[in-house]
Amino acid sequence: YAEADPGFFVSVDTTQSDRFILIHAHDHATSETRVIDSATPWDAPRLIAERVEGQEYSVEDDGEYFVLMTNADGAEDFKMVRTPIATPAREHWQTIVEHVPGRLLLDHVEFAGFRVRMERADALPRIVITDKTSGEDHAIRFDAEAYSLGIAPGYEHDTSTLRFIYSAPNTPDETYDYDMATRERQLRKRRAVPSGFDPRAYVVRRLHATAADGAQVPVTLIHHVDTPIDGSAPCLLHGYGAYGISEAAAFSSSRFSLIDRGFVHATAHVRGGKECGYRWYANGKLVHKPNTFSDFIAVAEHLVATGYSAAGRLVPHGGSAGGMLVGAVLNQRPDLWGAAIADVPFVDVLNTMMDDSLPLTPPEWPEWGNPRDDVAAFETIRSYCPYQNVQAQTYPPILAIAGVSDPRVPYWEPAKWVAKLRAHK
Repeated sequence: YAEADPGFFVSVDTTQSDRFILIHAHDHATSETRVIDSATPWDAPRLIAERVEGQEYSVEDDGEYFVLMTNADGAEDFKMVRTPIATPAREHWQTIVEHVPGRLLLDHVEFAGFRVRMERADALPRIVITDKTSGEDHAIRFDAEAYSLGIAPGYEHDTSTLRFIYSAPNTPDETYDYDMATRERQLRKRRAVPSGFDPRAYVVRRLHATAADGAQVPVTLIHHVDTPIDGSAPCLLHGYGAYGISEAAAFSSSRFSLIDRGFVHATAHVRGGKECGYRWYANGKLVHKPNTFSDFIAVAEHLVATGYSAAGRLVPHGGSAGGMLVGAVLNQRPDLWGAAIADVPFVDVLNTMMDDSLPLTPPEWPEWGNPRDDVAAFETIRSYCPYQNVQAQTYPPILAIAGVSDPRVPYWEPAKWVAKLRAHK
């Protein structure tokens, strides 16, 4: 199989049963899958359903049926369908898990007796298990305000054991085996922190900030129990908000160097990710991209209003597309920030998106727009592009990190940005 579209990526996988080899072609918004029976691997790949712009689907098999997770038919937060293995085309798709707006389906695994799906709502993940014999669903329960989950299904197909990984901002990774029949879990491994770690010394909170248009932006934060919440604490405020990538409320040992010295660490789950469903992503891309930046500013203002920090004591932090976020909010609200950290920041957005000789530019047009051919996209990007909007004003101290051989954000972008900042600051 050879992919003719230069904007598409190709990957190879198998279904959980290993019965089928999968060839998956996709860009950021459209996908198409072909299958080969593993018993006859020299057969030509067989198409499940031809690509339709803006529609995605992933494939598992359930013996008699293929089971697909898809956003077809207006199911923007995805639904699950099944279709006969012999005739998998769209006209044979039958819904087995309905679309629920705001509940984003993330992943699914087909075991012999159980179906497992990962989903997310209001920036919190959930594992839901379906007993194929009884048809009964149940979710694995967790009590923390904010946490992260991942599934590690392993290589067995006929099993009642699901392995998953749990963590929270104050809980190192814990690996569990979960009996899907008895609903009992067994801790198999807890990540060790060599320097020692006491989760009781930290407070984790999930807040919501009101954006300019009324949207409720989730915020995950952690601080030491001894940190005063009176506006005196400095705050590292992390954000990304692009490509539908969601920021998990996971454990990171590197944060505690700051947290133990009185910092509040906060993550703003801004639009452009999928923390609150696909619409959360759609309302932070293309013409709606400015929402990402105004959401982040709203979170900063909320942290000030609630006493977690103060204007001039907040530090925005992000990398790549998150570095674009840092550059944009520095231009828009320099008064809020005491410093800034931009890791390989994508800050020369307009010029880069105009240059289709760069290998990653055509695949990026569905995310940002094509300013070469679309005047509206040109004007939208120019309105927020960090490099284009540097002006004579007081910027805080900035750490900008460039990668000399970074294939995604070429080093000259942050280099140009820093030079222009120095000239105007």
